[in-house]
Amino acid sequence: MSDTQVGARVRAGTAAVQGVGEVEGAGAVGRPRAALDRSISPWVFVLVATASFGGPLALAALAAPGLVDDASDSAGLAMLAAAVVFTAPLGIWLRYSRDVNGAGGLYGFVEAAAGRRVALGQAAIWTFSYGLYIVYTTVQIVYDLLPAVVPGVRGYQTLLALLIPAAIVAVMIAGRAATLIVLGVMAAGQLILAGILDGVTLANISTPVSSFGAGAPAGTLAKASAQTSLLYICGSLPLFLGGELATPARTIRGGLTAAFAVTAAVVVLAVAPLAAAPGLLHTEIPGMSVAQQFAGPGLARAIGIGVAVSTAGVIVWEYLALTRLVHAITRWRIRPIAAAIGAGVVLAAPFTLIDPEGFYSTLLEPSLIALWVSQLIVFAVYPLFASKRGLRIWPACALSGIASGFAIYGIVTALQSASS
Repeated sequence: MSDTQVGARVRAGTAAVQGVGEVEGAGAVGRPRAALDRSISPWVFVLVATASFGGPLALAALAAPGLVDDASDSAGLAMLAAAVVFTAPLGIWLRYSRDVNGAGGLYGFVEAAAGRRVALGQAAIWTFSYGLYIVYTTVQIVYDLLPAVVPGVRGYQTLLALLIPAAIVAVMIAGRAATLIVLGVMAAGQLILAGILDGVTLANISTPVSSFGAGAPAGTLAKASAQTSLLYICGSLPLFLGGELATPARTIRGGLTAAFAVTAAVVVLAVAPLAAAPGLLHTEIPGMSVAQQFAGPGLARAIGIGVAVSTAGVIVWEYLALTRLVHAITRWRIRPIAAAIGAGVVLAAPFTLIDPEGFYSTLLEPSLIALWVSQLIVFAVYPLFASKRGLRIWPACALSGIASGFAIYGIVTALQSASS
């Protein structure tokens, strides 16, 4: 399994219009849906949202350095360019969420733009993608990430492959409070470790000015920037908590922007100095190698384990978002939805033991393609949404074109990765 694939995924959601109370989506006409508790603090939202972007430690220590190795002379510029590129899809999400911010997330966006039928198609593709991701990412953690950090774990891989999914399911069934506490601890822990990694890297490797210049070949620089920008796509997951925020439009727009900015800063600070030490980019977990070389094995192991936890945090986010999407479409209660999804996850876990490598490889490609197709639909219908809302159509079309190109590049990258 490729270490650079750790961050390359994503997913989607219904409509509750800000300022109109508990407005139902088209599928709920005539039957009031039990309102979700709108008590999530904006500060809690910002913290847990940070864990959805990759998460930050997995990107800074593993995924982003792994993608920039061929453009190492311009590592800093590649990371900055990646953040700039991602502002197009982020901008579309934020503009949608000003008016549409219910439990359905991306589904709600598409429903508001193109109608319920198209939205249900988008939601089905999104659900397929994330359903696969929830199952196969445990395989990556147990058979790819952890052995690189704790070699002795190999004797416990079968047990871990069964226990990790069960633990995540238990957290989700325990309820929203337990889930947010777990996500908050995961987010805070990885941000602390990422900050320490940034500090160690900056203190021991002098960042060359050329890292932010165009010294690398244009083609490899563009590729590194574009592929790194794809890593942020799971930042759409917090959109599904819109139905549980007191002021969803303001909290989502401010919270997602802050979470993305923090994550991008962490990644830039960790990767830019490595232009002066390109050899570290070719190690199994570059951030762990930096810590090992300059701070010792204790921090190195903590960062390595943190990368695995950071990856698990995205699984929790996807599970959380999936329960909200199903609730938005069906009006079922959250806990039974979580239990039903959990039953599928736990039942699937033993099958991963038959051929872990093959299981991961088989599910990765369709999951990524479905992910990018689901996002492409969100971006492509944005001009319809803009037209209905009386927004200027040409800027909307331009933004849609850029974001759609981003999603198409994601599809192409997924296809190329599978054939290589």
